[in-house]
Amino acid sequence: MSDVSAAAYFDCLRTLCAQAEITDAARRTVSVDAGFSDIIGRFRRCVGAGRQLIFVGNGGSAAIASHMAIDYVRNGELRAMAFNDAGALTCVANDFGYEQVFAKQIEWRAAAGDVLVAISSSGQSANILNAATAARAVGCEVVTLSGFDPENPLRRLGDMNLYVASRQYGFVEIAHLTLCHAILDLHCGWRSEAGGN
Repeated sequence: MSDVSAAAYFDCLRTLCAQAEITDAARRTVSVDAGFSDIIGRFRRCVGAGRQLIFVGNGGSAAIASHMAIDYVRNGELRAMAFNDAGALTCVANDFGYEQVFAKQIEWRAAAGDVLVAISSSGQSANILNAATAARAVGCEVVTLSGFDPENPLRRLGDMNLYVASRQYGFVEIAHLTLCHAILDLHCGWRSEAGGN
């Protein structure tokens, strides 16, 4: 066992979540409160117009995408889905290549007014980058979550871009899950623990 304490680990994770950076499409930094408010507004307008939130990710980020799609529907009454169906993934990968597994589904099933939530720890996964490009082509708005390199390409593709300044998959994935839950909880009206849900 290393000399690092669990308390230090959790302090680091708390700091990463609290200091997540949010940039807009023009790459201007916005405060977390302003960024969350913007994202919540996008989600509400999308669903209010009869459209849907679409979550995509690979590996741990795919698990986050699936988890969030369910929670956003169940807890937030926000129409949402994840493009992680095994049959669709294997069909598209076989016919078009893995780098197109989300882009093709977006071309086929998304429409103007939908919002894509693209999650990639590295911000460099070709299939996630292609998904963001395909979403733009059909008129979707795009929200990204990434980490590792602050200049990663995914961070340049969203209307709002959440970035976690770590190169450790575990920290980035947990922070992404926390940020997604925070947006949902604030949408649902969460207040401090004294008066929260």
